[in-house]
Amino acid sequence: MSADDWFRKDRLPHIFCAGCGNGTIINCTLSAVDSLGWKIDDTVFVSGIGCSSRAPGYIATDSLHTTHGRALPFATGVKMAKPDFHVVVFTGDGDLSAIGGNHFIHACRRNIDITVICMNNQIYGMTGGQGSPCTPTGAYSTTTPYGMDEMPFDLCELATAAGANFVARWTSYHVKELTQAITAGLQKPGLSFIEVLVQCPTNYGRRNKLRDVQSMISSMRDHALLKEKRDRLLAEGKSVPSDTFVVGILTDKNRPALGVKR
Repeated sequence: MSADDWFRKDRLPHIFCAGCGNGTIINCTLSAVDSLGWKIDDTVFVSGIGCSSRAPGYIATDSLHTTHGRALPFATGVKMAKPDFHVVVFTGDGDLSAIGGNHFIHACRRNIDITVICMNNQIYGMTGGQGSPCTPTGAYSTTTPYGMDEMPFDLCELATAAGANFVARWTSYHVKELTQAITAGLQKPGLSFIEVLVQCPTNYGRRNKLRDVQSMISSMRDHALLKEKRDRLLAEGKSVPSDTFVVGILTDKNRPALGVKR
């Protein structure tokens, strides 16, 4: 098999906006899945509601396109009923951290043996460009026309604090590193959480002077700070630039996992 064999080609072309980075995340995920020799009949993709949540519709496995924010409870049910199955969740920052926030922290607390991939475009992309819990302070959206005045969630810190075994963050620019992180997460017992900062030129970019796709990708590249460099700065007593976000494998531990067949 190859990664192409995992696509439902009859569902193409996709409905994502021109310049959307979600397709890149799907490609990275399927490359990782295929490299591990997983089988289509033993793999399930689960999603909630939103742009990112349309992803399983293009994949040849069985899938669940569930209600808003509820992908993790459905995925938990699948894993508990079929512990031999590989269960992967596609979600977005609004779906995961707003209406789905309580499910997120408890899935991490239970350390259920699934992989959660969050396509974080920092906005509600599908329903009109409203601000989400991950919209940066000062950013513009349809519900924050004067700029967001609240602090955003750090989803990776939240996942780590709640008990996830594996936590990583990359962007849609870092294709090689992202694929490697997803591959590692898929193999890790317990809950693996991979956050991917991804461009949304239609609803985030055009309101924040980043409508050009290359501008958004370049901005993510230029503001990403490797965890190793962040740690080195702190060890040297230097300050971490306030306009950066940390990328890399942020958590890798071995708490007992729920849903692992023993």
